[in-house]
Amino acid sequence: MTHDADILIVGGGLNGPALALALAKGGLRVALMDAQPLEHLRSDTFDGRAYALALASVRALGALGIWAQIADHAQPILQIKASDGRPGEGIAPFFLQFDHAEIEEGPMGHMIEDRYLRRALLDAMAETPGIQHHPGETVTAQQVTGAGVQVTLASGRMLSARMLVGCDGRNSPTASRAGIARTGWDYGQTALVCAIRHDLPHHGCAHQLFLPAGPLAILPLPGNRASIVWSEETARAEALHHADGATYLAALRPRFGSFLGEIALDGKRFAYPLRLTLANSFIAPRLALVGDAAHGVHPIAGQGLNLGLRDVAALAQVLIEATRRGEDFATQPVLERYQQWRRFDTAVLALGTDLFNRLFSNDNPALRMGRDLGMGIVSALPGLRRHFIREAAGLTGDLPRLMQGRAI
Repeated sequence: MTHDADILIVGGGLNGPALALALAKGGLRVALMDAQPLEHLRSDTFDGRAYALALASVRALGALGIWAQIADHAQPILQIKASDGRPGEGIAPFFLQFDHAEIEEGPMGHMIEDRYLRRALLDAMAETPGIQHHPGETVTAQQVTGAGVQVTLASGRMLSARMLVGCDGRNSPTASRAGIARTGWDYGQTALVCAIRHDLPHHGCAHQLFLPAGPLAILPLPGNRASIVWSEETARAEALHHADGATYLAALRPRFGSFLGEIALDGKRFAYPLRLTLANSFIAPRLALVGDAAHGVHPIAGQGLNLGLRDVAALAQVLIEATRRGEDFATQPVLERYQQWRRFDTAVLALGTDLFNRLFSNDNPALRMGRDLGMGIVSALPGLRRHFIREAAGLTGDLPRLMQGRAI
């Protein structure tokens, strides 16, 4: 049977284009459907969104030919400081500090704005043979057809391939249509996301402040700017999200403190309800899930996009190696290799972030004392501290070749 592509990818985001590039570089033909129109995707306006890329993710983007295009727009993360706190009180006396100088590989990661990463991925797809990009197209139906899959688009067009990949977010319609159920629960928290400008330099230091209502991450951007990921109880967060900028900043300042001087909003504000959500299976007949379509974790560790890129690297490696061996890469035994590689690792991290959030998002005096002492002990032990730095940099575990900076 003649197919329109070897693999259909549903979902444009960031993981979808990264997967398309990895597969095409391995000789596979890919068609990617993206619900967003091209003019929106290519917008150069800073909207406040940015990502913390671990060193392993930076290496993967380098192997895909992306990093050289955006490196000048990235901010290295040179230090990470984590501490307990209460609004208006500043940080606790015991805190955890990681410094990039403690590992040989360089910065633990980089911050990059959405607009630069997204446009670099779009440019690379346009220049890479074997990739069809269908912006402004939504998939309305899908079915397995013997040795392939077929999707129907909202425009009425139909496309076929040997396999389908869902990169379409936490409420993945692709997963739902395949009958894949999800396990998870609501945190009762909403993440308020924005960017700020501040008077004093951040020196490349990322801060994670654990407040009773939820964690507050202050992540350095180029210049005197920072990305804010601020978790609050949902009712309070919704009220702040719909409040004017002055009210929003008045609530943020006592939580933020004064160590960066005066602050002001820069770009749009976003609100994301927080849930733990894990697909009960990462695969189905001739289908695989990647990124948030497979797993949605609490942003407390900033690992969302990094987890997705590790999925991308693992799935691309499994499919390309199977093709080189002459296997039908879309069969169940091949897809099981991807699931075995990624599912346990993802579940452990998801449950770890869940436990961490429950441990820190409260003001229980006994827990507060225990976690502060724990952070102080880790900070005082170089070997343990170095292990956590390598974890934060994404350098541990069974790394796919792309995450090592190597071509598949």
